[in-house]
Amino acid sequence: MKRILVTGGAGFLGSHLCSRLLERGNFVTCLDNYFTGSVDNIARLRGNQNFAVIEQSVIDPVDVKFDEIFNLACPASPVHYQTDPIYTFKTSIVGTLNLLELASKTGAKILQASTSEIYGDPLIHPQTEAYWGNVNTMGVRSCYDEGKRGAETLMHDYHRTRGVNIRVMRIFNTFGPGMNQSDGRVVSNFIVQALKGQDITIFGDGNQTRSFCYRDDLIEGMMRLMDAPNEVNYPVNIGNPGEFTMRELAEIVLELTGSKSKMVFMPLPQDDPMQRCPDISRAREILGWEPKIPLREGLERTIEYFKSVI
Repeated sequence: MKRILVTGGAGFLGSHLCSRLLERGNFVTCLDNYFTGSVDNIARLRGNQNFAVIEQSVIDPVDVKFDEIFNLACPASPVHYQTDPIYTFKTSIVGTLNLLELASKTGAKILQASTSEIYGDPLIHPQTEAYWGNVNTMGVRSCYDEGKRGAETLMHDYHRTRGVNIRVMRIFNTFGPGMNQSDGRVVSNFIVQALKGQDITIFGDGNQTRSFCYRDDLIEGMMRLMDAPNEVNYPVNIGNPGEFTMRELAEIVLELTGSKSKMVFMPLPQDDPMQRCPDISRAREILGWEPKIPLREGLERTIEYFKSVI
């Protein structure tokens, strides 16, 4: 039985990861201060004798020995991470620093949940892990983008100077049941608006693209990366290389919900990327991983979830 810490464990992805790790027979500790996570997400796990909760911010040090650490702690939606950009930045930098100190002291293996946002508004397409990115350091999104870039820097510096066993996972847009309906991300926005008969708000002309990975596929990739050989200490993209425009996504959601909502177009937010699509060659080769759930099937499952909570 491994002792595993999941920071951000009460979040959309973190709570599902906790479930999967418990199914493997591990002792799992969830650390979360519920800034964007929810006690409801982990309510089903509290009766498990191999599950524990630490209610605090990752900004505060932790002094408990673990075999593995999954660092998912950070607001991931612009609506949330722009609410308190200084706190967001501290979560990525100070939080990652605290966990790396813990890993260095105790010999834990640590995985950093990084993001495709480190590529910024990319100048190459699709994005490979070798691409250094195009990020506006002064923009409204930079608290998140630069925070995650800084966290990656810390991971590699601790690996080089202290021999910490690291994993770095660059997550692309992920969706699925369990998303917060006020999350602010495009999939949840479109589904909630469609189900409520509200206008579907599309920012820009709707031709900007994203790639959408279903929750279960993403978590499988995350677990495979943690289980990978120790020499896999470099970034790995985990996402679905299927690419869709915002207009296409809205049309599919309208079709699957049977909604009569209309699409309305709003000004594009500052630094919103025009294209985002992962090159997952490394994940295929190193992890034997690729997504299994196509967009339409994932949307159907997610729509059924939202019907039950709205």
